[in-house]
Amino acid sequence: MRFATWLSGTRAMALGFATTFRHLFRRPVTEEYPEFKRSLPERSRARIVLTRDPDGDERCVACYLCSGACPVSCISMQSAEREDGRRYARWFRIHFGRCIYCGLCEEACPTLAIQLTPHFETCQRTVLSLVAEKEDLLVDHGGKHPEYNYYRHAGVAMVGGKGTHLGEAPPVELRSNLP
Repeated sequence: MRFATWLSGTRAMALGFATTFRHLFRRPVTEEYPEFKRSLPERSRARIVLTRDPDGDERCVACYLCSGACPVSCISMQSAEREDGRRYARWFRIHFGRCIYCGLCEEACPTLAIQLTPHFETCQRTVLSLVAEKEDLLVDHGGKHPEYNYYRHAGVAMVGGKGTHLGEAPPVELRSNLP
């Protein structure tokens, strides 16, 4: 029994050394980064952008859910309200030097305003240049969900009357429910 255990252990070590010895004389495979860029997986997450709805307005309603969900507190903003009652972010700031690209801000956003792109080359010489303001983050498209409009789906009366929103039933006449 002891000899069989010793023999299997010696055999395992010999196979490991043989693998190491076989790869010892191979030429190394080096990929030159700037010239050769490896293709990323489809669901890779990197730089954050703020998208717009189909009407061209900003999707962000400054609900603070993204900054609350961020585990490293790299998102900050201030809310404001327009004359028509619609909320927006007066200023929106992300510190990419602290961001861990976890995607929790994207998951927490109810308006689909925050989306992560596969652009990962964000190296800078100074830390302060990694702070991105709202103007740097806004893009002129809807991102992964180009037709989504939060105010049409949320049932806010600014976009239409009662019963005119997507997937909303017409209002019920209360007197018809009386006995």
